[in-house]
Amino acid sequence: MGDVNGARRLVVVFESPVAEAILRLTPDLGFQTVLVEPDATRLTGTPRARGDRVVHDLAAANLDANTDVVLTDHDRAEVGDVLVEALAATTRYIGIMGNPKKEGPHVAALRSRGVGEELIARVHRPIGLNIRARTPAEIAVATMAGLIADRNDRPGGFEF
Repeated sequence: MGDVNGARRLVVVFESPVAEAILRLTPDLGFQTVLVEPDATRLTGTPRARGDRVVHDLAAANLDANTDVVLTDHDRAEVGDVLVEALAATTRYIGIMGNPKKEGPHVAALRSRGVGEELIARVHRPIGLNIRARTPAEIAVATMAGLIADRNDRPGGFEF
């Protein structure tokens, strides 16, 4: 369990509307944040909320035992490689967004890279609380509420 006073870190992987909503919430919720976006072209255009730091790979995010990693796009080509790297690190939590009613594409991506079922099971999906979130802002609230519940050692309604 992380320190409520700011030691808990959140690494948000992939620029997306959900990532932007999460990064807008985190300053008030006691999380230090890093946005990891492997494709620099996705960071162009109108300035958006991007957390405390922006890096282009997980190595630069300095993953540790107080770090939660959340992937905000399950369809990106980099999903398998990012998850292999996250699973090799000492992270507290790894989750990827997606529909709980079907197997996520990350499972096949990890299996194709030789990752065993025990490690694949470390990747939480879905993530956040079951509040029937639909919009990026609702998904961000559900995700952060789940991480706060976990930080405070509460079950938080994760059953789907």
